[in-house]
Amino acid sequence: MRSCSPRNVTAFALLPLVLFSLSLNCNAQSRWTPELEMSVNAIGAVRVSPDGKKVVYTVNSAVMTPEKSEFVSQIWLANTDGSEQMQLTYSEKSSDNPQWSPDGKMLAFISSRNGKSNLYVLRLIGGEAEQLTDVKSGVGNFAWSPDGTQIAFLMRDANSDVEEKNTKGKDDWRWIDENVKLNRLNLIKLAKDANGKREPRRLGGEDNIEADFAWAPDGRTIAFTRTKMPKADYWPTADLLAVDVATGKVKTLAATTAAEGTPFYSPDGKWISFSISDDPPRWAGYRRIALIPAGGGTLKLLPETDDAQPGVIDWSADGKRIVFVETRGTITRFSAVDVATGAITELNKGNEVFGGFSLNRAGTMLGFTMQAPDKAPEAYVSGIGNFAPVQVSRANAALPKLPVGKTEVVKWKSSDGLEIEGLLTYPVAYQAGRKVPLLLVIHGGPAGVFTQSFLAGNRGVYPVASFASQGYAVLRVNPRGSSGYGQKFRFANIKDWGGGDYQDLMTGVDHVIAMGVADPGRLGVMGWSYGGFMTSWVITQTHRFKAASVGAAVTNLMSFIGTADIPSFIPDYFGGQPWENLEIYRSHSAMFNVKGVSTPSLIQHGEADERVPISQGYEFYNALKVQNVPVRMIVLPRMPHGPNEPKMVLKSKETNLAWFEEYIGAKTNPARASGN
Repeated sequence: MRSCSPRNVTAFALLPLVLFSLSLNCNAQSRWTPELEMSVNAIGAVRVSPDGKKVVYTVNSAVMTPEKSEFVSQIWLANTDGSEQMQLTYSEKSSDNPQWSPDGKMLAFISSRNGKSNLYVLRLIGGEAEQLTDVKSGVGNFAWSPDGTQIAFLMRDANSDVEEKNTKGKDDWRWIDENVKLNRLNLIKLAKDANGKREPRRLGGEDNIEADFAWAPDGRTIAFTRTKMPKADYWPTADLLAVDVATGKVKTLAATTAAEGTPFYSPDGKWISFSISDDPPRWAGYRRIALIPAGGGTLKLLPETDDAQPGVIDWSADGKRIVFVETRGTITRFSAVDVATGAITELNKGNEVFGGFSLNRAGTMLGFTMQAPDKAPEAYVSGIGNFAPVQVSRANAALPKLPVGKTEVVKWKSSDGLEIEGLLTYPVAYQAGRKVPLLLVIHGGPAGVFTQSFLAGNRGVYPVASFASQGYAVLRVNPRGSSGYGQKFRFANIKDWGGGDYQDLMTGVDHVIAMGVADPGRLGVMGWSYGGFMTSWVITQTHRFKAASVGAAVTNLMSFIGTADIPSFIPDYFGGQPWENLEIYRSHSAMFNVKGVSTPSLIQHGEADERVPISQGYEFYNALKVQNVPVRMIVLPRMPHGPNEPKMVLKSKETNLAWFEEYIGAKTNPARASGN
C-alpha cells in the first residue's frame, strides 16, 4: 500500500527496502483521494505534566503493508511552548493512554506489544519502557495513586485453567448471561516485592466496575461506578461507590434509579462530582453534574447545561469550579460551572472543535486536540485562566496543501417550522451558480452530531474531502434527535424515526437546491448505523435519489432488538416491545416498506458487528435483489460496528466513491442521471 504518512515511513523502515518504491509522493498529489485521506494522523491523549512544562500526546496512524493492516499509536513528547517534539515509543504495537506520574518523572501507558494489553512505565531520564503487569485478559483504564507509589487499573476476569483446556479441546460451549467475566479494580505497586515481583491486588469485591474511577487526594479511597453486567445494555444500572484502599471495604455513595458515572474528587477531597442521567435513564441522552460529600450524604444537582450532556474535565485547582466541555451545534464550548452559585461561564468564544480534554495535576494547564474543516487535528495546550491555545504537535505537517472545499453552516425551516442546521461542503473550486451533484450524509446515533471537524481522516468510511475534490457538494444535516441543540431537540424523534427527522433531511436537500447549488437530478444519500437506518428509510419513501449507500443499517426494528447487544435501545425510543405495539415497529422499519424501491444501493456491513448484526444488511440486500434493484453488498470480515482496520476503512471509502461516481458522478451525463 502507498501512503504519505511520516509514521508509515517509520514502519516501512522495518521492512525490506523494496517497499519504499511503493510510497506515495505527497507533493505529486493534485486532489484528495481515499488513499490520501488514510495518511491523516489522528491525535489523542494530550496530557500536560504536573509542572506545566511538558506535554505528551499520541499520534495514531494507519499502517498498511502486504502483511499488515493496523492503526498504531505512538507517544510523543514536547515542551508546552510547542518546541522540541520527539517520539518516545517505537514499538510495532500501539502505545496508548500515557499518564504522568505525580512527580512528572515517569509516564505509565498501555501497550499490547506482548500479545495482551499491559501496563508499562517509561522513565524520562532515559532507557526502555518497563512492563509492570503480565495479565491474560488485558488491562483497561488506569490511574496513578496521588503519592506515585502504585497504580490502580481495571482488568477483565481471565478464563480459568479448565476453561482454557475446554477451549483448546473444542469443548467450549457456554450459557448466555451466565459465568460472565467482570471488570475488577486492581492495584499494583511500582516497587517490587522481596521476591523481585509485582503482584496485583484486587479491590472492590465482586462488583463489575466500569471505566470510571478516581483516587481521593489522600490516596485512601477510590470512587468508582458499578453496573450489574459488563455489557453495553446495562449502562442504566450504574451506581456510584467507593472502596477503602487499605481494607477493600466497599461503600455505596449513590444508587438511585438514574445512572451515575464519571466521578471526580474536589482538590480538598471533601466532595465528589459525578454525572447523573434522567430518571429513568433514556438512550437519547440527558446528564447533569451532581455533587455528593465524599463520605456519602445528600446529593446536590448543579444547573442543567446548554445541551444537557456535559463532559466533565475536572475541578479547578481552587475547588470553586467544575470545568466541562460540550457540543454546541456544530462547534465545541469549553465552560466552567461555579459549584456555589451554579453560574456557568463560557471559556472560549470561537468556532473551534475540540477533543480529548485533560487538566494537569496542578490544575493549571489544559491539553486537548483542535481541528477545523480545512485544518487537520493537532495537539494544543492552554492555561486554564486565559484560554489561548498553543499548538504543540506537527503530526500532520507533511500533508499536501490541497484544498478541501469550502464548508459553511446552513440553516432552514423543516416542514413543521422547526429550525434545522447542517454543514454544506462545496466542491473544490466551486463556481457560484453552477449546479452540481449533491450527496446527503446522515450521522449515526441518532444522538450523533456533525461538527466542523477536518474533512479528511483515516477512520470515517465517507470520504468527504475526496467527494468535494471529485466535484460533489456534500450536505451533512443535524436533524431532530441530534446532540448539540439541547434535550428537547434530542428527544424530538422519540417514537418518530423516519418522521420529522426524514422531513428535516428532505427540506435540507430542497434548501440546497433552492440555493442553486444542487442538481435535483443528481442526488445521492448515505449513512452508517442510525444513518444507515435513515438511508434505507429514505429510499423506501422517495425515488429522488439516484444512488444510496446503506452502512451497518438497522433495517428491521423487530429482528434488531432480538439480535443486537443493546436490546433495550429500540424499545426505549419506541415506547415498548414489538408484541406490545406491533404497528409502530412495522410502520417505521424499511423492511416492511421496501416494496417498490428502485434506488441503486450499495450495502456495507461488518461481519462481526454485534451492535447492528449483519443479518440486518442481508435482509435488505435480499429484499432489493428479489425486486431487481441494482444492489451490491460488501462484507467486511472481522469488523465490528465500525471498521477498525485500515484496509477495511480504505475499501469502504473507495467503494463509496466508486458507487456514486457510477450513478451520479461529476462526469455523468445529466440527462441520463435525471432519468428514473
